[in-house]
Amino acid sequence: MTFRQRLKEWVERTDTPAGRAFDLVIQALILLSLATFSLETVPGISPEVLGFLGVTEIVVVLVFTIEYLLRILVADRRRDFIFSFYGLVDLAAILPFYLTTGLDLRSVRAIRLLRLFRILKLGRYSPALHRFREAFFHAKDELILFLGASAIMVYLASVGIYYFENPVQPKAFASVFHAMWWAMVTLTTVGYGDVYPLTLGGRLFTGLVLVVGLGIVSVPAGVVASALSHVRQQEAVRDRVAQEAAGGSAPDGPSPDAPAPEEEALREDVGEALP
Repeated sequence: MTFRQRLKEWVERTDTPAGRAFDLVIQALILLSLATFSLETVPGISPEVLGFLGVTEIVVVLVFTIEYLLRILVADRRRDFIFSFYGLVDLAAILPFYLTTGLDLRSVRAIRLLRLFRILKLGRYSPALHRFREAFFHAKDELILFLGASAIMVYLASVGIYYFENPVQPKAFASVFHAMWWAMVTLTTVGYGDVYPLTLGGRLFTGLVLVVGLGIVSVPAGVVASALSHVRQQEAVRDRVAQEAAGGSAPDGPSPDAPAPEEEALREDVGEALP
């Protein structure tokens, strides 16, 4: 095994002791970095503590930089990794430190907010978050359609409540744009209560909007749940195909996670054919 292959095993694989240790160290540093970021916002913090937090930030950034360079080194397609989602996240996690080093410009300090991108690095180490990402990609067309329909509903609700309430509450509902806050709060069934209808027509219209809002809240949950179920079925079929390709014996009978009539279609979805 070459040195590059050994590094690749440490950096990318989680089924080896070295790979698991590498992942745990990176996850711990991500949490430590988020903790130091939050502590820096505490008012009246002593200079000694600020100095310690600064040293901690330097150490964390150096480790993240080494990790980023190692991932580029062991990547099969380096350009693809650099411009991939996690490649850009890794870069965003360290870039603010280097952009603000040696500079005393208040406008540039806002770039340090990009340190919050480090929390996205945790997604690499969570199979559940990976499933969510695949589920969102699988259901993206339905979700885009839903968001478009929701935007139309927000606009229609804003126009309706404006015509009902503007004559009575000209300040709260000064325009359709002012009414959009009420529409979003009502359609999502949050109901802050800062603005509310006074007229009979406005209250009846609000009841109708609330009924529609119940559907708006439930639809995306159902779409994502269905997509997650499909992703889990794909994983089950992918595992069975990998086991068969490795010469292992697949369990008799239908897959517990994928019904037998659908397994052929699922195999085609994952790009595999039945042996």
